[in-house]
Amino acid sequence: MEYFSYVVGGIIVLVLIWWAIKIVQQYEGGVVLRLGRLAGIRTPGFNLILPVLDRMIKVDLRVITMVVEPQEVITKDNVTIKVDAVVYFQVVKPELAVIKVLDYVRATSQIAQTTLRSVLGQSELDELLAHRDEINQKLGQIIDAQTEPWGVKVSHVEVKDVQLPESMQRAMARQAEAEREKRAKIIHAEGEYQASERLAQAAKVIGREPAALQLRYLQTLTEMAGERNSTIIPLPLDIIGVVNSLIHNNKQADAESKLPSAR
Repeated sequence: MEYFSYVVGGIIVLVLIWWAIKIVQQYEGGVVLRLGRLAGIRTPGFNLILPVLDRMIKVDLRVITMVVEPQEVITKDNVTIKVDAVVYFQVVKPELAVIKVLDYVRATSQIAQTTLRSVLGQSELDELLAHRDEINQKLGQIIDAQTEPWGVKVSHVEVKDVQLPESMQRAMARQAEAEREKRAKIIHAEGEYQASERLAQAAKVIGREPAALQLRYLQTLTEMAGERNSTIIPLPLDIIGVVNSLIHNNKQADAESKLPSAR
């Protein structure tokens, strides 16, 4: 009977020792509650607590990646969209994460959803598409301010996907196509303007140097002969000039003959 008592006592001692020994991992923080009150934080490694009186709650201190479910949002310019996001956060004060909130992961998720709808509802669609970095920063600041009392630090928030209605997608496609056509017409007009300036400069040079006109005339004839299988007989520019003068004088004489004679 005495031997049995020793065995039972030994088992009880081993159980108490096993209960008192706690191993905290490098990525964890151990929150110790003694009779329901906060008794301290245990660092990673080998730790001892008081059996029966103490209870240790281990909190993961690593960065948690949480995907916010797609939220239906009406933007400031009355466009209904669906937006989802990713929130990166971690526990920096494990005692607050245990005492101040029941489930800090779920609580952070709910805060992220409501903040996402609120912030995007105050933004226009163009702002959301063009200035996403600023919106991400604003979301992170608001969520972090609300989770700070829980010992949770939000490091980054990223709007992942924006789903637009089909009608809005078609309208944006038409707008982009019109913008491309506008740029093409502007570029074409600028090219025509630059070409006209070059032609005007060339005309001034040819006007000062008659020989340049003759060379240009011969070059044009060469190009025409190379493009077509036909025989081209060049005429001197002097003859062409005389013919043009005769035609112009004849037209002027006809016009004067048609005028009524003065009485």
